[in-house]
Amino acid sequence: MAYTIYSLCTLTSLACAWLLLASHRRTGHRLLFWSGWSFAAMTVNNLFLMLDKVVFPDVYLLPVRLIAALVSMLLLIYGLIYEKE
Repeated sequence: MAYTIYSLCTLTSLACAWLLLASHRRTGHRLLFWSGWSFAAMTVNNLFLMLDKVVFPDVYLLPVRLIAALVSMLLLIYGLIYEKE
């Protein structure tokens, strides 16, 4: 059951990143660019969560997951603060 939930979360983050980046290519809005890359980093974070909890339960991947989450939030915060339109 956990594998299904983690997989769905990863796929949802990937779909959001794809849609945001595709919308950025069409419109050119910079906030969509930073939001898309933020969701791409969230996808990596969810992938590491799935690897940590389901695939390799004996391996301690918490620092890697936290770094991916930090990068994701920093990308979004940068886009929200510095991109004006």
